[in-house]
Amino acid sequence: MNIDIIGDIHGCLPEFQQLTQKLGYSWETGIPLHPENRVLGFVGDLTDRGPESLKTVEIVWRLVIEQKKAFYTPGNHCNKFYRFLIGNKVQVTHGLETTVAEFEALGKQKQPKIRQQFIELYEGAPLYLVLDNEKLIIAHAGIKEEYIGLANNKVKTFVLYGDITGKKNPDGTPVRRDWAKNYRGKATIVYGHTPVTDARIINNTYNIDTGAVFGGKLTALRYPEKEVVSISSTMPYIADKFKEYA
Repeated sequence: MNIDIIGDIHGCLPEFQQLTQKLGYSWETGIPLHPENRVLGFVGDLTDRGPESLKTVEIVWRLVIEQKKAFYTPGNHCNKFYRFLIGNKVQVTHGLETTVAEFEALGKQKQPKIRQQFIELYEGAPLYLVLDNEKLIIAHAGIKEEYIGLANNKVKTFVLYGDITGKKNPDGTPVRRDWAKNYRGKATIVYGHTPVTDARIINNTYNIDTGAVFGGKLTALRYPEKEVVSISSTMPYIADKFKEYA
């Protein structure tokens, strides 16, 4: 399987276009397609904070649903936007406000189409992807070895939010344990969720959320080559959004 897995896009469409072009994808048809039939994978968090969340959704929907040329698994921001679209009560904060503003600006005539597309994309997606005969796993915030194959509420919380302790950091974000430090499984795990300055590679796990929406980079992992490819973000740099590991 030849797949290029892209970290959290968060509505950073120019970076998405530039990164896929660097990976050899053509946008002639309006979506990134590879001449040698490589496919794309997405770790979730397509939306929120960045300027073009809905266009990003439309492109990923076309790739995954229409063309069957990509794999997608949702992130916590995807989950929140989904809940908003189906009418659940959610707090329109922590980035969702940018996506909702985009959605409301569409007007009543165009809203049903993007609503239908995202609901179809989200509801058709697995909690995490198990690919290449179980040698590759794509999970938004990662996954423990003992959780692979399971999909209960405990696993869902882990996959969407990471190994949270229940405590909060001073900025209100949850305190998370460093699960990757203790991972010993054979499967390669590719994830995002926690922005890092450079792709973090440890124990056959790859964190490829390099904070594009916070002015860092948008990063892809080419598989099976395990080559990291990045492009710089055009967004303003916000240093305190990046996790430092001891």
